[in-house]
Amino acid sequence: MIKFDRFKLTNGLTVLFHKDATTPLAVVNTLYDVGARDESEEKTGFAHLFEHLMFGGSINIPDFDAPLQMAGGESNAFTSNDITNYYDVLPAKNIETALWLESDRMLSLAFTDKSLEVQRNVVIEEFKQRYLNQPYGDVWLKLRPLAYKAHPYKWATIGKEIKHIEDATMTDVRGFFKKHYVPSNAILCIAGNFELKTIQSLVEKWFGDIPGGIKPARVLPNEPKQLKYREETIERNVPADAFYYAFKMAERRDEGYYFADVLSDALGRDKSSRLYIALKKEGKLVSEINAYITGSLDNGLLMISGKLNEGVAFGELDKALWVELEKLKKSAIDHLELNRLMIKIRTEREFQEQGLLNRAMNLSFFELLGDANGVNVEHEIYQSIQPEQLKKAAVYLFKKQNCSLLKVKSVKYAE
Repeated sequence: MIKFDRFKLTNGLTVLFHKDATTPLAVVNTLYDVGARDESEEKTGFAHLFEHLMFGGSINIPDFDAPLQMAGGESNAFTSNDITNYYDVLPAKNIETALWLESDRMLSLAFTDKSLEVQRNVVIEEFKQRYLNQPYGDVWLKLRPLAYKAHPYKWATIGKEIKHIEDATMTDVRGFFKKHYVPSNAILCIAGNFELKTIQSLVEKWFGDIPGGIKPARVLPNEPKQLKYREETIERNVPADAFYYAFKMAERRDEGYYFADVLSDALGRDKSSRLYIALKKEGKLVSEINAYITGSLDNGLLMISGKLNEGVAFGELDKALWVELEKLKKSAIDHLELNRLMIKIRTEREFQEQGLLNRAMNLSFFELLGDANGVNVEHEIYQSIQPEQLKKAAVYLFKKQNCSLLKVKSVKYAE
């Protein structure tokens, strides 16, 4: 049970406070309700670019990291298709350093040509290193537009292409900041050994006079129901043939999300999972295989991916895979297997909640979903799942017309 308090500033900033008297550390976590799905298709990669720009200095603080490091702290951030999250971890006695830093860059970044060029080059280099010059690196650049035809999930967080970042102007950058980086579009979570009144006073002191702005309306194109099987093969200089099956699944707030999560665990969570045993251990078809979900807020993907053993054809793997998926559709998972899955889910959750930072991030995320207390009751949803529900979900999910398959064919290019 993660206990917390919630309050809101007049400028619209939502604040969560989690007291932990057992640690000398404090966490300041700021979640902005903006991700790659909020970008224009002609100007992608901006949410991720901003993750970098936010460390480039603000009006009163030219170097974000230096004061935090002097206070014994560290910071980082991540961007997804749905959110951008910034966090600081430091000694509790120095928490005002983090609040000063976060409030100043929320108030106004120092939009300098130098900062934009530096961070632009960092992102371009990251695009090249992680997505273009790494084996299997461009898989998601190819898979997303195969699986999505209308929804902005059809491009990766890094962006559709480098040119969008190369062409980003100062006007573009300022506009993106003004629209999304406002108190009314943020959730601030503070965790540590403090009293609520202290946190309320400190947050008011550092954030209270920042103009609230208007929370941007999110009107995204709906992804039409997939009615036809999709397949694409790309040739790459990679060590082994690889496969990526993508099945459309329910959005994060839907009960179908939990069914898909459990089914993915049953299929490919670990060495006791169905696909590992059938296709790797017994069938010797693959060198690795995994099943997982993307965890997207809107309709996401249940993924089955892996690499073929040498000499195994894609068709042979495909046939064996669908045999295993049909088993889930025809026979409900028995209670013994379901109980084993639930124990693993519960254990992973309890392990994750040991960390103060994880608790702060989870509270922020569930508040974005609608109620931070969801972090405390979500386990009840998992525990209530019945085998028959999973069988129905499998029938819905594992249809050929609900599948997009990307195959990566290994070829050796001449030097």
